[in-house]
Amino acid sequence: MKIAVLMGGTSAERDVSLATGREIARALRQGGHEAVGIDAADGRLIGGPQASGELASAIERMPPERGELVQLAGGQLTRSLEQSPDLQGTEAVFIALHGGAGEDGRLQALLELIGMPYTGSGPLGSALAMDKLVAKELFVSAGIRTPPWLVAPVGSTAVESALGGFPVVVKPSHEGSTVGVSVVRSAEELQGAIEQAAAFDGVPIVERFIPGRELAVGVLGDEALPVVEIRPRHEIYDYECKYTRGMSEYEVPAPLSPECTEEVQSLALKAHRVLRLYAYSRVDMRLDHESRPWCFEVNSLPGMTATSLLPKAAAAAGISFEELCERIVRLALVRERPTGTRPGGPG
Repeated sequence: MKIAVLMGGTSAERDVSLATGREIARALRQGGHEAVGIDAADGRLIGGPQASGELASAIERMPPERGELVQLAGGQLTRSLEQSPDLQGTEAVFIALHGGAGEDGRLQALLELIGMPYTGSGPLGSALAMDKLVAKELFVSAGIRTPPWLVAPVGSTAVESALGGFPVVVKPSHEGSTVGVSVVRSAEELQGAIEQAAAFDGVPIVERFIPGRELAVGVLGDEALPVVEIRPRHEIYDYECKYTRGMSEYEVPAPLSPECTEEVQSLALKAHRVLRLYAYSRVDMRLDHESRPWCFEVNSLPGMTATSLLPKAAAAAGISFEELCERIVRLALVRERPTGTRPGGPG
């Protein structure tokens, strides 16, 4: 099967996406597919798989500067996707993008319009998961525990009255990989953190900080995978801890009681479904000191290098990285077909 792997793009998560896409392409080739890597920033072909050390070096730095991303945005593949010669004969698109148009539903809508089967969630689910404000409102309506929040700009008085005071977490409402995220411990730090988040997104969120254990739950098909516990060197699982060797430790399955494991997995499935996601996702949570899980957000296109959290969880369930990629492709091909098109899919 010929599969186009879209990666790179122009979001702040470009480097993470390139690593994800190359690993996916490698796995698909090992499975006997013709995997064509395409940079969604400009439509250029991306070469074959690289050594794992080279892949890791691509993301062992801070996110690209805004100027770099603006320069890349000039010839986005998504503007002429249907006419791309490299997509001729393609039977499916594996979306390996993170953030921006690749994860917020715009690319998914375009693929729907041209009738091209693609991996992951549809336009609606992608948009809901990418917008943290809307996602949190849906969590509350569904009875899913999520930290209380305010929308910036906001002052310290509101933080004290609505969130119980400092510390708080300030983050963009439309980014991933903890890009632009800060833990704020005093009123003096608040405005600077809001400005930092606003540089990536004009609508930052100020959220109550929940101390506790970092957990991630992958969803594959209709099942929750084993829970991963992350022990970052920093107070939160930030960009540096995610993509720098030795900055985090992982344990999977997480050392939780059977009852707690079941609760966390059930919550992950509920969050996945309330956001109308499909095929796979990763739900990020914290378990507080009273063993109560708090849902922060859901990634509709989680990282997919061999050492990312979702593949770690799949491996604990006996699913190899190559099999995981194969299953995700197969789910794309059996998605419900909109009338008059090739497979497209529900939200």
